[in-house]
Amino acid sequence: MATAKKKPTITLSPSRDVPFNRLVLSQSNVRRIKAGVSVEELAEDIARRGILQGLTVRPVVGENGTETGMFEVPAGGRRFRALEMLVKQKRLAKTAPVPCVVREGGIAEEDSLAENVQRAPLHPLDQFRAFLVLREKGQAEEEIAATFFVSVNVVKQRLKLASVSPVLLDVYAEDGMTLAQLEAFTVSGDHARQEQVLERLKTSYDKSAYAIRRMLTEGAVRATDKRALFIGIEAYVEAGGSVLRDLFEGDDGGWLQDVALIDKMVADKLSSESEAVAAEGWKWTEVAPDFAYGHTYGLRRLHGEPVPLTAEEEATRDALKVEFDRLVSEHEGADELPDEVDERLGELENALEAFEERPLSFDPEEIARAGAFVSIAGDGRLRVDRGYVRPEDEALVEPGAEASGGEATGGDASAGEDHGSHGDVPAGDATTDTEEDEEHSPISDRLMTELTAHRTLGLRHALGEHPDVAFRTALHALALKVFYHYGSDSCLELDLKTVGFGAQTPGLNDSVSAEAIRGRHESWAKALPKDSADLWDALRDWDSDSRAALFAHVVSLSVNAVYEAWNRRPRALAHADQVADAVDLDMSARWKPTVDTFLGRVTKARILQAVAEAKGQRAADRIAHLKKGDMATEATTLLNGTGWLPEPLRTPARETVADMSPVELAVVETAEVADETAMADDDGIADDDDVAAMTIAAE
Repeated sequence: MATAKKKPTITLSPSRDVPFNRLVLSQSNVRRIKAGVSVEELAEDIARRGILQGLTVRPVVGENGTETGMFEVPAGGRRFRALEMLVKQKRLAKTAPVPCVVREGGIAEEDSLAENVQRAPLHPLDQFRAFLVLREKGQAEEEIAATFFVSVNVVKQRLKLASVSPVLLDVYAEDGMTLAQLEAFTVSGDHARQEQVLERLKTSYDKSAYAIRRMLTEGAVRATDKRALFIGIEAYVEAGGSVLRDLFEGDDGGWLQDVALIDKMVADKLSSESEAVAAEGWKWTEVAPDFAYGHTYGLRRLHGEPVPLTAEEEATRDALKVEFDRLVSEHEGADELPDEVDERLGELENALEAFEERPLSFDPEEIARAGAFVSIAGDGRLRVDRGYVRPEDEALVEPGAEASGGEATGGDASAGEDHGSHGDVPAGDATTDTEEDEEHSPISDRLMTELTAHRTLGLRHALGEHPDVAFRTALHALALKVFYHYGSDSCLELDLKTVGFGAQTPGLNDSVSAEAIRGRHESWAKALPKDSADLWDALRDWDSDSRAALFAHVVSLSVNAVYEAWNRRPRALAHADQVADAVDLDMSARWKPTVDTFLGRVTKARILQAVAEAKGQRAADRIAHLKKGDMATEATTLLNGTGWLPEPLRTPARETVADMSPVELAVVETAEVADETAMADDDGIADDDDVAAMTIAAE
């Protein structure tokens, strides 16, 4: 009868406690580079909770092949060094037993490599759950962080994952999304909303963490919005508002969810601020978070005088200037300023600038007929534009008050009476029997007209031969129109119209161009004399560069390249293209295609055309199946940073993506194919830098 074969059995290496002073570090340990938790931190952890994993050791054999009683450590070198540190610190006895697994046979380096390679890192979800258990058992976030040698922010980030829907956690556990994507979902604590976004993500081209955050914060107001800055985040929270925060990415303060509360708080605060402005005596005040661009056109601006500094303010300013100069002098040769010095210089600069931007004082009589606009500046500060006079509030001008005097204006009322006394005798040919008043008799109106007609032609001829004077004369006339609204003070019949835009777009008044024009205009207004009668002499004393700069500013305000369906001006718009070419206008630095500015207001076909022009046809094809709203949102992401502009904003002389040759477009599409291949491993995010590099290479 045959005996049954015994199944092979596995014999595990025995474990035993070995006194620490009988252990030596083996040169067979494969770990050479320090990584992860430091030896010092590991030593502290062993001192706190004991050693959690034994050492792998091998007996040290003498020359005669017998064991010496010593053991070398090929696997567990960091733990050995941590124990050695505790012994040197006299916190652990030299003979303290150390749990060890005694290995015989095989290769020592293989033991060390296997122990390090086969170690599986803890899944972030498991780490989150473990941290959550510890917190539920009473440990504070700081204590957890100190125990596991991670930052408090890491603990907070892992615990923040508790706000994610269990549905999403299950998807993440099955490797259905990346950790970055899961972290993006923590922006909102609404599980239903998170799950809605997850469904949208399945049909979305862009599955990046950025896209997830954007979807979750739709309709919310960013903390950097000027309305939020104006009312203050703390005040908003105290009023019961909620803020979405992102622990994993810089969120610039988060997103404010309660838009209705924001609008109410903004209206209340503006109303309160406007009451203080109205108390200054202004005839009227207009209040709004934002005014349309050009809302002050047609209104005369009063010239106020800066409020002089008090003796105390002058002393403070001088002291700040001395400190500023001293710090600059002390660190003049330094390559890099110390942080505290750099911070202090910034504070001093702001304080000194505040002394330069003094409030203006106005004549009480002018205040009584003028008004002020109260709104919010782009940086969230209160903006008060004082001293605007409406045409109907202008002071009545007495008849003849505008005349500059004497014969230059055709004389006074008595001239008409004298002229009438001559009956039908031609003016200039009349004779009288009495000549006792000849020296005082005014020139007749008809003769005055004839004489000044000759003088006008003489002025035209002479002015045409003096370009420098002609330039100053034109500048004088236009500056009167723009800054003083007294066009009749000039002998030139020049007209300058400033366009007030009828169709307003959101944020136009806070746009890059609007802010630059407003700042430039205010600088010129401060540089010009208060009285229009002094303007001619002031322009004479300026250098040619200053006059040219003012002329450019004044002329720029008359540009009208606005398309209006009721006012077709093809030749004027063609000229606007020529001017754009001459100044090399680049609107990509001043305008971005978004859902609000363009993509949400055109057809799907135009959206796809825009994406095809900027990113290639394949990118357009990938979003062609989406609904218009989602398509516009995805297109915003795709077009970001490309510099793409719709045709009305393009400057003909500047090359755009739409002008690319078929070969260049083919290169872009080739890059898009590479991006599409990488989508499975990179969350579907196309790498714009790679596309740009390939395009440049093709050129």
